[in-house]
Order: sequence, then C-alpha cells, then structure tokens
Amino acid sequence: MLILYVLFGLFQALVGIHLVFPLLLYAFNRFRTESGTPPSADTGFEADYALIVTAYQQTYQLPEVIESLLRLRYTRYHIYVVADNCDVSTLTLNHPRVTLLRPETVLASNTKSHFYAIRHFIRAHERLVIIDSDNRVDPDLLIQLDAAFNRGFSAVQGVREAKNLDTDLACLDAARDIYYHFYDGKLLFGAGSSATLAGSGMAFQVDLYEQCLGHLTIEGAGFDKVLQAEILKRGYRIAFAPEAIVYDEKTSGAQQLVGQRARWINTWFRYFTFGFDLLGKGIRRQSWNQFLFGIVLLRPPLFLLLGASVLFAVLNLFIDPRFTWVWLGGLALFIAGFLLALRQSATDRRIYAALYQIPRFVGYQIAALLKVRKANALSVATHHGEPDQPNS
Repeated sequence: MLILYVLFGLFQALVGIHLVFPLLLYAFNRFRTESGTPPSADTGFEADYALIVTAYQQTYQLPEVIESLLRLRYTRYHIYVVADNCDVSTLTLNHPRVTLLRPETVLASNTKSHFYAIRHFIRAHERLVIIDSDNRVDPDLLIQLDAAFNRGFSAVQGVREAKNLDTDLACLDAARDIYYHFYDGKLLFGAGSSATLAGSGMAFQVDLYEQCLGHLTIEGAGFDKVLQAEILKRGYRIAFAPEAIVYDEKTSGAQQLVGQRARWINTWFRYFTFGFDLLGKGIRRQSWNQFLFGIVLLRPPLFLLLGASVLFAVLNLFIDPRFTWVWLGGLALFIAGFLLALRQSATDRRIYAALYQIPRFVGYQIAALLKVRKANALSVATHHGEPDQPNS
C-alpha cells in the first residue's frame, strides 16, 4: 500500500510541475543577467534561402501566399511550391523566383514534400524556410532570420501570429499560440534552452535539416516534434526570433478544430517519450539546453494537464485533503501564468473577449481525444477558410 501511495505521489509531482513551470521560467528570465546567446553580427551578406511551401489537396490560398513571399525585402531566395495531390489547372505561378513542383505520386507527408523540394533545388541553397499553404509573411522575415543565424545558430523558430480572428474559436486558437510563443519560445530560449518548433515559420541550415530527417520516414503529423528532438540530440540550440513573423490561419470551425487537435494529441502520445531521452542526455552531458527542453516535451496538451489536475484535486479529497489545496493553488498559478502571457504580448481585445468560451474549446478537444486513434486517417492537413466538410 505504501508503494502505491508513493507512486501516486510521484505521478502527481510529474504532472503538477507543469502547472508552475511557466512561472518558474518567467522568474528565471527576470533575474537572469546573461542570456547565454552569442552577440549579433551584421555581416552585410545575404544568405541564399529556399522557401518551401507545402500544399496538400488545397491550392486556393497559394496565390496569396506566393504574393506575400514575393514582397520580401531580400534578394537571394527562391520559392518552391510542392503541390501534393493538388489540382493546379487554375493555378498560375509565372515568376522567375517561383518553381511549382508536382510529385508524380501522392506523398501525403510534410517531410516527403520538403525533401522532394530539396531534390529539385535549382541551386545549392544554404538555408531553407518552411511555410504552410495558408501563411502570409512579414516583408522582413528573412532579415530577421538572418539576425539569428548570424549569432551562430543553425535552426530558428519565428512567431506565428494570427491571420484571422473571425470567430471565438480562432481567437482561442490564437491565445494558445501566444501562450506557447511566450513560454516555449521567448522564455525557454531566454533561459538558455531552445525554442520549440511550431510546424511553419521555421528555418534551418539545409545540411542540418538533411542530417536530422534524411534517414527517417515520418508518417502523419508531428515531423516538427521529431525534428526538434533530433536537433537537440546533436547538441544544437533552436533560436527564437520574435520579429520573424509568419501570419497563420487560425482554425475557425468546430469540425476543423476537432480533426486538427486529434492529430496533435496523437502526435504528443507518439513522441512525448523524446522528453525522457533528452532529460537523460541533459543530466549525463550536463546540458542545460537538453535538460530544460526534455521537461517541456513531457508536458501533456494543456487541456489534459488541466483535466488531470482537477482529477487529482478531487481524488485527494478522499486521500489527503491537504493536497487538494496544493492542486487548487497550482491551478491558480497556471491561470495566472496564462493571463501573464497574454498581458506580456500584443494581444488583440477580441482574444480577451473570447476567453469565456474556453470550456467550449476544451469540450472540442475532449471530442478530439476520443478520435485520437484514427487521427491521421481523418486527414493529413487542416482545411482552413472553407465551411466544415464531413470527414471522408
């Protein structure tokens, strides 16, 4: 009985640490005197970028994406559009900076599309940037990425700001991104670790990307989870570039949200064990970068974290009521940390106004959890900007 009690206590501690970890990161950054990043060096030299835009089945937003990329204030770059399983009969991309690629067979994979583009580079690019087919970019994106690369980093994550705040769900989706960019981007990097990768708006030295993923076959969602683990295992840090902005389409429809979150939850269950590996490496190698990042990878999706916390609070009413108060205190600190992230960021008023819909948002994620086993069969991409369609 004692062993079960101890194990239950340890499991509670493993979950509970994630409630207070964000505020610990905030405090660490406030009192830290050195960022641990090399000074910026403006070399005055432009690197050569490959901008890889991946599209699966949908092309209707591609003209807007390409137009945005062509407005970049930069000289040395080329755009590769990988139209996987797409009808491109109405698509006109006649520009010397743009190469439209049509794979002979259906790839249905982000990494396969990326490597298809790499194999068809018109020249040997030094760096690549991953862009989604619904993104727009800030004209200074590559200039801001250069600032990070010039400090000696080989991998950089920018910021994905909301392109649309047209529904409460889109606003809550944006609030989630603000939370992660603040803690898993700005503060985690500021604490001497690495920013987590967000799937797009990220850039790499081409040779590092090939080293990390060239030997792997990744099916379904989650290539960014594998990629960041591979980068950290090699001892690199992923820089955070807060001014390298990509505008991302937020999920507006309930069905779209459920399908997307089902894939993301599935991804966490598949890859969270990377956290144990990095924790172990961080301890053995005395690597603060790997150790902190390993803790972050073990954190469950926020709705699961909050659900488990409420469950433990209730269970402790019958086991040891003192710990119920501990859990309630942890939940209060988590909420304070969430609001702090919004206050410390340029948060639109519409996002604050939508916060009352959080229970509904959590409900959709519970529905997504019920579909997690067949998540990757629902679709390999989130359909944005169109009315909800039944899943095939």
